[in-house]
Amino acid sequence: MVSLRCKMVVKQELQNLGLHFVNVDLGTVEILEDISQLQRSQLDKNLRRYGLILLDDKRKIIIEKIKSIIVEMVHYSDELPSVNYSDYISEKLGYDYTYLANIFSEVKGMTIQNFIILNKIERVKELLLYDELNLTEISYKLNYSSVAHLSNQFKKVTGLTPSYFKKLKKERFRNLEDL
Repeated sequence: MVSLRCKMVVKQELQNLGLHFVNVDLGTVEILEDISQLQRSQLDKNLRRYGLILLDDKRKIIIEKIKSIIVEMVHYSDELPSVNYSDYISEKLGYDYTYLANIFSEVKGMTIQNFIILNKIERVKELLLYDELNLTEISYKLNYSSVAHLSNQFKKVTGLTPSYFKKLKKERFRNLEDL
């Protein structure tokens, strides 16, 4: 659960089932009473309508928490943390980073670092499309060591240069104006 909307949906569905909760937070719900199998099944069914799922496996829960932290860090923070990402994630979850990295790689088939890179590139695309920041400002905002580093990573992931990606956007809008 990354967004406020997801948390609101979970809270509402818990209330609809008459369940009392103490806390609804990043991938976890603390319920005051024992939950019956019928209530659990109904909650799972209701949450799936919103694209949410119940997780029982501790490893899957940890992975969802890692993903949520990264998505929130890259997409919803005004500034990325100045500390090492591994330290940031480890501190947020209270686990050793090596343990987190091993679980993530084993289950997702990619490293946490690759997941961060993919999210950063998606954020770069978003910022390029908004056209409010230039590439230098974007590289600074996302803690790239240089514009060249950002450009190389962007090309490696997308197959396009940032400037060509931006040019494609402008051409799409130009074509729409010709209709």
